[in-house]
Amino acid sequence: MSEAVELQSVPETLNPADPKRFSQGTILPIFERMRAEAPVHYCADSPYGPFWSITRYHDIMAVDKNHEVFSSEAKLGGIMIDDGIVGDEGSDFFVKSFITMDPPEHGPQRKAVNRIVAPPSLANFESLIRTRTQTLLDSLPVGEEFDWVDRVSIELTTMMLATLFDFPFEERRKLTRWSDVTTAEADSPIVGSQEQRVAELFECLEYFKRLKAERRDGPANLDLVTMLAQDAATKDQPDHEFLGNLMLLIVGGNDTTRNTMSGSVNAFNQFPGELERLRANPDLLDNMISEVVRWQTPLAHMRRTAVVDCDVGGRTIRKGDKVVMWYYSGNRDEAVFPDGDTFDITRPNARSTISFGFGIHRCLGMRLAEMQMRVLWQEILKRWQRIEITGEVERVESNFVNGYARMPVRIVA
Repeated sequence: MSEAVELQSVPETLNPADPKRFSQGTILPIFERMRAEAPVHYCADSPYGPFWSITRYHDIMAVDKNHEVFSSEAKLGGIMIDDGIVGDEGSDFFVKSFITMDPPEHGPQRKAVNRIVAPPSLANFESLIRTRTQTLLDSLPVGEEFDWVDRVSIELTTMMLATLFDFPFEERRKLTRWSDVTTAEADSPIVGSQEQRVAELFECLEYFKRLKAERRDGPANLDLVTMLAQDAATKDQPDHEFLGNLMLLIVGGNDTTRNTMSGSVNAFNQFPGELERLRANPDLLDNMISEVVRWQTPLAHMRRTAVVDCDVGGRTIRKGDKVVMWYYSGNRDEAVFPDGDTFDITRPNARSTISFGFGIHRCLGMRLAEMQMRVLWQEILKRWQRIEITGEVERVESNFVNGYARMPVRIVA
């Protein structure tokens, strides 16, 4: 059966979570049809088991805000459609982070690290971010083709991650690797198997356990490892929680920002008139950043598990059911974002993007991510006319990370 025919009735056989739909760029028309005809859709069978898809903005918001009914608990599967990311309690591999905890566990562990993105901390980071951005941009080969993802997006975010963890700077690409390993499909070329994923994540754990031990009794520095090592809520946590928090903080500080940076270049290539509008009115920069975050949606979904029978959009969801909030679809919901496929830096409600989530699990580092984007584009606008995509853009094969593996570009000065 062709996909066009399959979508006429949006049957239970439709699996919108197929990673190839995201890497091949075919998922958005499917989401559009689902919002219109089956906004709360049940997939009876998939490689991830049965699950519900929530595709409209206001339904997603209702689920995201209601942590009493829709749980993030790791023991129930966590926050990704793939249960294998957190593993099974009692098995050789099981991880738990503050994003895969419900109250009352969640609050104290999140609080242990939230000083890293408090306003005084952000103010201290800005000059460092700007200096690094200026140095990196000035090193790029103007007029020659290069990979924007590797040379700019990954490098800038990985340098920032190394600073946040006070991680050995010369080994910072380990952080990029561990981020990719965390979110990759178990059978993807990135890891090859679940066993390989687990082995590399245990290497990550052992590396950070050494850093944590060194900083347990040291000065109260403003870095994430020291905070985890010294805060009462996290200093004595078991390995499965320490690793879980590391995975969360590494992915949260890496994937979202790096794919928004790449997404902005992609957006301006698809809608070049918007770059001219930004040049004519630089005061639109902050709204442009919000619009990139909406248009790109760097994390395509978040998952919850229903802990009681409930109703969403007129459908009955049973206790224990897996519920997937498709942020990528909610950010294209025509009822909230008219002409949502269009990148429009003057969009009046761009800051209503659902990309950062709602409720108690709203993204911890959103202001830092916005700052990194703001500095990047301030410096780009000072230097060059445009950044042209010169070849095929390779997307990540993932239904979670909505991002780019490679983006060949040429700078026009």
